[in-house]
Amino acid sequence: MNGMRPHKGILAALAAYLLWGFFPIYWKSIRMVPAYEILCHRVVWSLIFLIILLALTKRWIWLKPLLMKPKLILPFAGSGFILAFNWLIYIWGVNSGYIVETSLGYFINPLVNVLLGVIFLKERLRHVQWLSISIAFGGVLYLTFQYGQFPWIALGLAFSFGFYGLLRKTASLASLEGLSLEMSILFLPALLFILYFESHGMGSFLSGNITVKTLLPVSGLVTSIPLLFFAFGARKVTLTTLGLLQYIAPSLQLMVGVFIYHESFPKVRMIGFLFIWIALLIYSIEGIWNAKSFRNRKTQESI
Repeated sequence: MNGMRPHKGILAALAAYLLWGFFPIYWKSIRMVPAYEILCHRVVWSLIFLIILLALTKRWIWLKPLLMKPKLILPFAGSGFILAFNWLIYIWGVNSGYIVETSLGYFINPLVNVLLGVIFLKERLRHVQWLSISIAFGGVLYLTFQYGQFPWIALGLAFSFGFYGLLRKTASLASLEGLSLEMSILFLPALLFILYFESHGMGSFLSGNITVKTLLPVSGLVTSIPLLFFAFGARKVTLTTLGLLQYIAPSLQLMVGVFIYHESFPKVRMIGFLFIWIALLIYSIEGIWNAKSFRNRKTQESI
């Protein structure tokens, strides 16, 4: 049975990244709804789905420590609002015709995570890791000055998700419980926003077509399922494997943007992406090599 666990973990992680990769198609199908309204529905319906899931699995024990020490909630309030900001940028970017740039954000994200680890967790980078970050930074500068457009959507996504990961790294709850608490904190303002707009005839749910009426509630399921797949996979596979699989989602998003929605991807922009891809390639190879060397040293020490 133990031999099957990594295989199941890879399949779960792969499922999560495949679903995230095709996310743009889902959000594009309700692009007639403003991004901020989609965000509110995503929060509300996500919490409803998560509560059902918690009830089915009877995972309520985490609530007692929070009720006894309300200060433990503060980090999740911060991570929840950062996650909402990330979702808003992503939904707006996708529905405004910037799928290619949103994909760039998630290509950059692993390198941003490393940089934030240095700044806030005092982690030390190896020389090759610094080289990767420098090349990626060069790619951002190239896109800004040669392509003529500062990639604020990409950087906004990369840094917001990076800070989200940083806060969750030191959080006391697992993925399901943590996401449930974050959605609980965001639930009331999101619900009030929806009720206000619907009561004033400005909402999209009651006046929308069958597609809107169906896909807005399903956004809770769409949001939670890949996160649960990812949480399961992350526990079963190595960080190296997870690090390589993570490039599936932005690669698919890039292809969706270019081949399905025919977004512009000229040679100048491709060169900027090439900088990022080279940086990620160097970063990944160095990470695999370093992990292999570490395992070999451990094996020799145990002999």
